[in-house]
Amino acid sequence: MPKTVLLLTLVSAIWCGPAQSQSQPAKTLIMEATAFARAPQATAAGTEAHEGTVAADPAVLPLGTRIRITGTASYDGNYLVTDTGAAVKGMHVDIYIPSEAEAKQFGTKRVRVQIRQMGTGKADARRKDTASH
Repeated sequence: MPKTVLLLTLVSAIWCGPAQSQSQPAKTLIMEATAFARAPQATAAGTEAHEGTVAADPAVLPLGTRIRITGTASYDGNYLVTDTGAAVKGMHVDIYIPSEAEAKQFGTKRVRVQIRQMGTGKADARRKDTASH
């Protein structure tokens, strides 16, 4: 009897997990990550680059997309796509790090990028980027 209850509980937890997994499961991508640091200038979304923002290819991760990056050790965390770049094509994210030395030291890493919420473009990224307001 206890095994049956445990099995039913486990199946219920998986089947009825969080609301996000019921509507649309989070998609995880394996991507190449680099880092950048630069003087304050407008991002593609029209905001200022700051910690917690990344550049990505809008064909893969549109502006305004919320992601979680793992595999970077000290830079794992939640990010918002607010920028694009000539060198950021395909399965590549460029993480903003305020220190130029740390950005260079970051190098290139293979990371997991979990899509938390797809963005809808420039206006969406500006609306979600509360740190630039």
